[in-house]
Amino acid sequence: MSNITFKTKPDGKLTGRLRVPGDKSISHRAIMLGSIAEGTTQVTGFLNGDDCIATMNAFRAMGVEIEENSATELSIHGVGMKGLKAPEKELDMGNSGTAMRLLTGLLSGQAFDSVLVGDKSLSTRPMNRIIKPLKNMGGGFETEEGGRPPLRIKGGRQLKGVHYDLPIASAQVKSAILLAGLYAEGETSVTEPGITRDHTERMLRGFGYDVKTTGDRGQHISLQGGGKLTASRIDVPADISSAAFFMVGASIAEGSDLTLEHVGINPTRTGVIDILKLMGADITLENQQEVGGEPVADIRIRSAQLKGINIPEELVPLAIDEFPVIFIAAACATGETVLTGAEELRVKESDRIQVMADGLNNCGIDARATADGIIIKAGQLTAGTVDSHGDHRIAMAFSIAGLRANGSISINDCANVNTSFPDFVDLASGAGLGIS
Repeated sequence: MSNITFKTKPDGKLTGRLRVPGDKSISHRAIMLGSIAEGTTQVTGFLNGDDCIATMNAFRAMGVEIEENSATELSIHGVGMKGLKAPEKELDMGNSGTAMRLLTGLLSGQAFDSVLVGDKSLSTRPMNRIIKPLKNMGGGFETEEGGRPPLRIKGGRQLKGVHYDLPIASAQVKSAILLAGLYAEGETSVTEPGITRDHTERMLRGFGYDVKTTGDRGQHISLQGGGKLTASRIDVPADISSAAFFMVGASIAEGSDLTLEHVGINPTRTGVIDILKLMGADITLENQQEVGGEPVADIRIRSAQLKGINIPEELVPLAIDEFPVIFIAAACATGETVLTGAEELRVKESDRIQVMADGLNNCGIDARATADGIIIKAGQLTAGTVDSHGDHRIAMAFSIAGLRANGSISINDCANVNTSFPDFVDLASGAGLGIS
């Protein structure tokens, strides 16, 4: 992959209407569940980015026929719960932690062995959090030192349902256990310490599988193994994690008035809206409806003077992927913003706390990383050079910072923006961001 550098030009504003690409979390799950369902699943709004293509290629390698009717429309010819075939080679997950963690759960109940590999960044990310509960269910695994990929999954084991208390709130770990639970004897259940995104549960129900959720905020989720999935139609909403860049951009760039169309507003994902509103953002939801079990809305954002806040810890899991751009909002607010309880950010595609702190410092902002968060004192963003460490969300966050910088920001190592947002530069330029 060639090295790509983004350069921003100061003084833009964001106006008009645009639709960001489809939700990555939902696109991954649509392929996984569509592949093991009975019948043909039709998907519209699919995110045609590198991460989701890695998931698609993995299922093709296991004998599933997936037709690409257009860049965003798929027909998945499901093979049923027991119809996957042994892949002839390693399954390459590229940069996608979601694909690797969820597939580990799904593959632990298959009759065949499989090996999951990833790129340089993914190969440093620990997988012990999912391997521990899956081993409790009877799964067999081998990893490199420290639980890192390549991940070798032993097939032909009868999994047994377990009850697992998640030590930290993680949708990926929860989903891996539930997907393994489809193949386990008896009941599999997960109790979460806090609310996490519930796309897996919603989509399983959409495929006709009975998933029970109890507790006022969905903290106990259970299902019985041995059922079947029936093909479904899935309309993937626009990804709120991708929309977040434009929400912050329109908030901080004077004179902006931008509407983002058909964005998924699943209540387990709207932390970024809540946090920006607490900072004083002018955000309204229009045209709210439910599509395929997922709530969607058009989001209108007008520029506003943001103020620094102490970010409530209960919102952290609901905005975990959006923090890089929230940190840009904090840099452009008044006063100080403090984040705590977000140590998970250190094990994402990069150490997002340290990499963002370094980048903000390079652009004239006083930002100090802490063990589980960051302290950002607002100020004038200046010209500077930032290393994204190959992390798509860091690259896009600093692109948005260019709207308020007094000079050009250069962002290195941006090729991975294609993992989640293939047309970012074109879409952002069309809305008024100066970027090349």
